[in-house]
Amino acid sequence: MLRSQFRPLAAGVSAFCQSSLRLAALRGYATQVRSNHDSDASTALSGAGSQADYEPVKMRTYKPRTPGLRHLKRPINDHLWKGRPYLPLTFPKKGHGKGGRNNQGVITVRHRGGGHKRRIRTVDFERWAPGPHLVERIEYDPGRSAHIALLTRKANGKKTYIVAAEGMRAGDVVHSYRQGIPKDLLDSMGGVIDPGVLASKTAWRGNCLPMHMIPVGTNIFNVGSQAKGGAVFCRSAGTYATVISKEEETREDGSKVVTGRFVVVRLQSGEIRRVSKDACATIGVASNVMHHYRQLGKAGRKRWLNIRPTVRGLAMNAFEHPHGGGRGKSKGNRIPTSPWGTPSKGGFKTRRKSNINKWVVTPRVRNMGKRRDKKTA
Repeated sequence: MLRSQFRPLAAGVSAFCQSSLRLAALRGYATQVRSNHDSDASTALSGAGSQADYEPVKMRTYKPRTPGLRHLKRPINDHLWKGRPYLPLTFPKKGHGKGGRNNQGVITVRHRGGGHKRRIRTVDFERWAPGPHLVERIEYDPGRSAHIALLTRKANGKKTYIVAAEGMRAGDVVHSYRQGIPKDLLDSMGGVIDPGVLASKTAWRGNCLPMHMIPVGTNIFNVGSQAKGGAVFCRSAGTYATVISKEEETREDGSKVVTGRFVVVRLQSGEIRRVSKDACATIGVASNVMHHYRQLGKAGRKRWLNIRPTVRGLAMNAFEHPHGGGRGKSKGNRIPTSPWGTPSKGGFKTRRKSNINKWVVTPRVRNMGKRRDKKTA
C-alpha cells in the first residue's frame, strides 16, 4: 500500500532532477544575480536648477561557480555598446608592453606590466561645434572610469566622442551653446534674453553651456577653467561640481545680468574655486556613478588592467626598502617612508606661503598624515 503511494512521488522527483541537470548543462558560465546595494547614487539633472535624485542602484553579482566569481560585483550597464569603437576616433596605445620602463630598461613607474592591449579614444572636451547632436550609442572606455557617448552632428554628420552624462541614452539630442545663443532660440524668446526662460530651454542634461548661462545650484561636470580651453575638472565617473554664485546685478525690470569675470563653483573635495564665466561645463553628473563600488573578485583582473602586485616594504630586504630587513616584523623604529626615504604620510611641505593659488576661494581639507576630525569633514 505504501509502495504504491510513494511510487508517483519518486517518479516526479527523478523527473525534476533530470530537468535540473538539463538546465544546468544548458546554462552559461556564470549566472547573474541582481542585488540591491546599500548606497546612494545621483542621477543626472533633467532640468535647470533642480537637485539630483538619490536612489539605490543595483550591483550585478554572480553565482560562485568559481572562486573568482564569488566576490565579483559590477555595475549594471546593459545599455552599453557591445561592439568595437568608432575606429577613426581612436589610435593604438604606444609603449604598453614596456612595463613602466624607460629607454634604458630601468623601471621608472612601479606596479605596471601586462594587461590587455588598448586603443585610446579621442574625446572632445571643448565642444565648440554648435547645433543639435544625436547620441548614437554609449560606450565603455578602457582609458577612463566614466562612459563615453558617440555623437553625430546633424548639420554635417561628423562624429565625436564626449564624456556621457548619467542617464544619457542612445537617441538623445544634446546641444552646445559655447558660441552663443542661436538665432531661432533668441527669436522664440521675443528677442529679449530672459535668464529663467533661457535656462529652461538650454540647461538640460548633456548640454554644454558657458558658466554664465548655468543657474546657481545646478550640478555640472566636465568643468573648464579658462575661456578658450576645454574641460579640466570633474571628468571621472560619478563626479560633479555645483555652481555656488555668480557676480550678477539686478536691473529695474527684475532681470539679472552677469557683470563679473568669474563664477564660483564647489568641487566634491570641498574646494571652492573661481572659473572664467566663459568656461565650459556640461549639465548633469558624469556617468557610471557606481564605479567605485565595483569588486574585481580576483587578482587576475588586476593584471588584465596593467596593474602588477604591490609588495609591502616590511616584507622586503634591507637594501630594497627602509622598512626592510631585521628579524621578524620590524621596521627599524622609524616613521613610515617611501622606498626613497620621503615620509609616506603627507610628505614634505614644499609649498611656499607666498605661492598661493589665486583661483581657490576655500581650499580643500588636507590631512597631512593626520586623522581627519569628523567635525571638520
